[in-house]
Amino acid sequence: MPLVDMPVNQLKEYQGRNPRPVDFDEFWDKSIAEMKAIDSQVELIPHNMDAPFAECFDMYFTGVGGARVHAKYLRPKNVAKPHPAVLQFHGYSGNCGDWSDKLAYVARGYSVAALDCRGQGGLSEDVGGAKGNTHSGHIIRGLDDSPEKLLFRSIYLDTAQMANIVMDFEEVDETRVGATGGSQGGGLTLACASLEPRIKLVAPVFPFLCDYLRVWEMDLDVAAYDELRRYFRLFDPLHKRKDEVFYRLGYIDNQHLASRIRGKVLMFTGLMDTICPPSTQFAAYNKITSEKDVIFYPDFGHEGLPGSSDIIYNFMGGL
Repeated sequence: MPLVDMPVNQLKEYQGRNPRPVDFDEFWDKSIAEMKAIDSQVELIPHNMDAPFAECFDMYFTGVGGARVHAKYLRPKNVAKPHPAVLQFHGYSGNCGDWSDKLAYVARGYSVAALDCRGQGGLSEDVGGAKGNTHSGHIIRGLDDSPEKLLFRSIYLDTAQMANIVMDFEEVDETRVGATGGSQGGGLTLACASLEPRIKLVAPVFPFLCDYLRVWEMDLDVAAYDELRRYFRLFDPLHKRKDEVFYRLGYIDNQHLASRIRGKVLMFTGLMDTICPPSTQFAAYNKITSEKDVIFYPDFGHEGLPGSSDIIYNFMGGL
């Protein structure tokens, strides 16, 4: 079998390359406290959907920095309370998707919340406010400002805040909540389960936003990670700030958050993935100390993984 990265036995031992800031835990503890102090001002706007077993809502809440964040929220009618919920996160630059693709969980008796990431393809606000460039991409947004201004800090906190909100709904059992998503959604699944450790089941699919330095050293800072290359070409062509840049990116590197996860994890990895290289995914996976497993797709890259949605659906049956 051809390889684009390490053999599987090495993947399972790999511990990552991107530096971890010395104040990483303090940074995120303060960030979580800031998020929990916010008045979320949750608004549920009914959406008319021809699904007699479901109630559908556009949900808005106020996140860090004052942004109004949007998610789709669906809950079953006439189901015993409290019941499980599944949180869904979408790929980079996309949105939370159609209402209909969430109905299988609602038919099962679960509520579903699907986040629109700030400033991407959905309805959530990006309120800006960071110094420095906004040339391309969210990874580098705020990179020339304080770590608190990194845009993915805000997006990670949005995932945890949405989890908190859903867990507080009277119809939801806060101890029976799962999270899933692919690519950026896989990275946000890891972030959500790290920042809200009550998440019981965690199903990331080829997670993005892990081990940035490894991506750069593999010369795969293209496609989803292209903004890293563009940043250096435009703002640091001699790489004088390379160490500083990757140290700063360490604040939003999921490999450093992953040890906070307490839920059961099932990760999906395509061994031919050149968008989110397998080693970057395993930099996070290998730091998870809770129960975990991984399903390999040897001949697949960053693409649809046959049967994975069904496996995740069955996995979430454990809620």
